[in-house]
This record gives sequence, structure tokens and C-alpha cells, in this order.
Amino acid sequence: MAGTVVNPTRMELTRLKNKLKTAQRGHKLLKDKRDELMKQFLDTVREVRTLRAQVEAELMRVHGSFTVASALMSGPALESALLCPKQGVDLDMTFQNVMSVNVPVYHYHTRSQSEGDIFPYGFAATSGELDDAVEALGQVFQNMLQLAQIEKTAQLLAEEIEKTRRRVNALEYVMIPQMQESIKYITMKLDENERSNTIRLMKVKDMLLQEALEEQRQRDAQALEAFRARTEQV
Repeated sequence: MAGTVVNPTRMELTRLKNKLKTAQRGHKLLKDKRDELMKQFLDTVREVRTLRAQVEAELMRVHGSFTVASALMSGPALESALLCPKQGVDLDMTFQNVMSVNVPVYHYHTRSQSEGDIFPYGFAATSGELDDAVEALGQVFQNMLQLAQIEKTAQLLAEEIEKTRRRVNALEYVMIPQMQESIKYITMKLDENERSNTIRLMKVKDMLLQEALEEQRQRDAQALEAFRARTEQV
């Protein structure tokens, strides 16, 4: 019984059986959800690995271009060229439902569609390597944003998997066994009470039969005594 107090009645037995069926259906649904979440999580992790490797390679290329540009240009000139950004960026976020998990979806928009607007400086006083670095950085930014979205999705899926796993374990190893044990206990109690009632009824029947036989013997004795008395008078 695991320390649980259960009222051994047929009503309680019916209630527990219905509750057990509901728990077993919920357990199956949660297991299916956990398995599907694991599939989605593994696919997301593989996507994260691929995109992270791509972003790291692009960032290394950007870093190399900036290193070359800083070697060809003086520090004040490089700082002055990048001091005032020319292009603006708008970022919108919506949510997508993945197996009851609301994951973020980022939407990236530049305020100007012209590719030349990413360069906040004139080309006469700067090097071509700086142009390559700025252009590469603009391209990698979108991939970095997508990587952040996918990594957040993986994090939220992992948290949901952990919560679902705890619920599955609670049902499988705690709640369902407790209900099964309670049902077994109530069934044994009801069977025991039924046997006790049967024995009690059999004893009452034997007592009534014994009383009836005793009354019949008394009536027979009285009839015999009356017959003898009439015979002696004759």
C-alpha cells in the first residue's frame, strides 16, 4: 500500500480502475511525445552542428579579412571608417509550436535592400580587404541569427524532454504501481468480506435449521405424550 490509506469499497475500486485506465493512456501518450521530441531534438542538434561549423568558418574568414585590413590601414582610419553604421536592421520574432513547445522564429530585415548600403565609408581611403570583411560579416550575421534560433529550439526541446521524462517516470514507477497495489488490496478485502459474509450466512442457516429441528422434536415429543395419555385413559 506504500503508506496510502484506501477505503476498501466497490465505489472506490471502480474509481481507481477508471483512474488507472486514464493514467495508462496518459503514460502511452507521454511516451510517444517523449520519443517524438527526442527525434526532433536529435535532428535539431545535427542541424546545429552543421550550421555552427559553417558559422565558425565564416567568422574565421571575417577575422582574417579584418586582420589584413587593420595591417594595411592605420588604427584611427579604420576606426573612423566603421564609426557610423549606414545600414539598419529590424528583427522580428514569432513563435512556432513544435510538439507543444513554442520555439522562437527570428525574421531578419534590412532597412535598405541596396547591397552598397552596408559600407559606411568611402572607397577611396579604405582597402579592398575591409570591403571583403564588411561584406562577409553581413553575410555571416544571418547565419548567426539562424544558429541562435536553432540553438534556442534545441534548448527548449531538451527542457521539454526532461519534463516529459519525469512525468513518464512518475506515472510508470510511482502512480500506476500505487493504483495497481490499491486495486489489489481493495479486491482482496472485498473477497475476504464476501467469504466472511458467506460463512456467517452458513452459520446462521445452520443455527436456524438446528432450531427448527429442535422445535420439531419438541412437537413430536408433545404429540407422543398426548397420545400416551389418551391411550392410558382408554
